[in-house]
Amino acid sequence: MTRKTETDRRRFIKVCATAAATVASYPETLVASVSQGQFFNRVQLLNEDDTPLRAGNLITDESYLFFYPYISTPCFLIRLEQSVNQATTLKTQQGGQYDWPGGVGPQNQIVSFSAICAHKMSHPSVQVSFINYRPEEVQYAGHDNLFHRRPNVIYCCSEGSVYDPAEGGRVLGGPAPNPLAAILLEHDPQTDYLFAVGVAGQSMFVSYFETFGHRLELEFKSEAVDQPVEGTTKAVTLDSYCARQVLC
Repeated sequence: MTRKTETDRRRFIKVCATAAATVASYPETLVASVSQGQFFNRVQLLNEDDTPLRAGNLITDESYLFFYPYISTPCFLIRLEQSVNQATTLKTQQGGQYDWPGGVGPQNQIVSFSAICAHKMSHPSVQVSFINYRPEEVQYAGHDNLFHRRPNVIYCCSEGSVYDPAEGGRVLGGPAPNPLAAILLEHDPQTDYLFAVGVAGQSMFVSYFETFGHRLELEFKSEAVDQPVEGTTKAVTLDSYCARQVLC
């Protein structure tokens, strides 16, 4: 298939514009807490067996993977050990500022981020993942040119970019110019169900499709890899999705 960049861009803009028109359907607390976010389809997260995923059943510090807002754009879902119950203000390389609302769930522990690295777009595939959540203590080079050791980071071993999932995907070290794009989640306290509703921060989706489109078509067995997710999406452990995780 010959991909037409301008057509892809127009489709991307159309999806964003359509989603923006539905913002009024989301909880006022979520809409008020997110500046410069893009709202996409409201999509329920499911287990691998098609049953609704419940926040309370997520294993702490386990890496889960689901696809949103498009059928080929991977996202991390993580239940952190600590609560994250306050917003974090972040900036993009272009100078834009946005607010990440923090964790969701009964103890505000559950966070989600695009699994597309903000540097050179390394991302999980069925063969391998160079970008991973690391609950154990790891060493990395910080922006102060010193080595640091700490647990609970998202580490991309392709080029050494490191992100803090407890602070909205803030860059801790490495060449990434932007924080990881955050996936906005909604939690229903009555059912304990989780929904993905949008994206905050600098997403990489257009460049991702332009760069990896042909490989994604093969992996997903579809030419419509930029099709928006609708209705539901399955969350599986990263271990079960990737044949190999590269750890550094």
